[in-house]
Amino acid sequence: MAKVAWIGLGVMGFPMAGHLKVRGGHDLTVYNRTAAKSAGWVAAYPGGAAAATPAEAARGADFVFACVGNDDDLRSVTTGPDGAFRTMPPGAVFVDHTTASAEVARDLDAAARARGLHFIDAPVSGGQAGAESGQLAVMCGGEAEAFQRVQPMMDTYAKLSSLIGPAGSGQLTKMVNQIAIAGLLQGLSEAIAFGERAGLDLESVIGVISKGAAQSWQMENRWKTMHARRFDFGFAVDWMRKDLSICLSEAKRCGAALPVTELVDRYYGDIQSRGGARYDTSSLILRLDDQQT
Repeated sequence: MAKVAWIGLGVMGFPMAGHLKVRGGHDLTVYNRTAAKSAGWVAAYPGGAAAATPAEAARGADFVFACVGNDDDLRSVTTGPDGAFRTMPPGAVFVDHTTASAEVARDLDAAARARGLHFIDAPVSGGQAGAESGQLAVMCGGEAEAFQRVQPMMDTYAKLSSLIGPAGSGQLTKMVNQIAIAGLLQGLSEAIAFGERAGLDLESVIGVISKGAAQSWQMENRWKTMHARRFDFGFAVDWMRKDLSICLSEAKRCGAALPVTELVDRYYGDIQSRGGARYDTSSLILRLDDQQT
């Protein structure tokens, strides 16, 4: 049993920390910016503890995990005045599950090394459902030795965790993931909208094409709710736009062309403008309803 700290108890972090406690049996201290969430987590997982700051949560911890909002949040909970790096003992490992930039991952890796710590950037894919069921995919960047130490702990909430390369590689892989999903969801939206206008039985259509080359997780898990125009769940449009902005910034830096991603990002802006900021990302189909003739 290791001494572990968890920073950030949102829709992802709350169940992920719970799996570490229940499946891993670790001594867990949690921190959340809204203290009521920390108290709620401790109530849900007896034996855990809550701390008032990231530094307090991380004091003496062998492993510290974080899942926060963005680059600024991540810098605050690591190298800020009350950040975890200030109290983690030498040799401890910090694992960041935030979807953030590759730049901040590299910066924090350097800051960790300067303090005798290890840093792993480890964004995840699988959404809230994957976090709750413990079936996430984790893409990691960092040192092999540190990854090997922490992988058994990540296995409590992941179906797969993989070291891709040095610091920043996990975040770059998550960008690849989000780029692929953005184009896929637009294509799926158009396919469903076309099938509806053509008068087809969508249940029969998806039953066939989901067994062939068009199959995807989004098709299997989202076509029914897209067909019913239900979007009050899942990965929010606001979060996707944050992720796509990271992708587009990195693409500009490295010279990659992302014309479809740029277009879909604008489409998500349309969904936000019509009040869909918290809709699931599959809500792209709503734009097509406006364009039907």
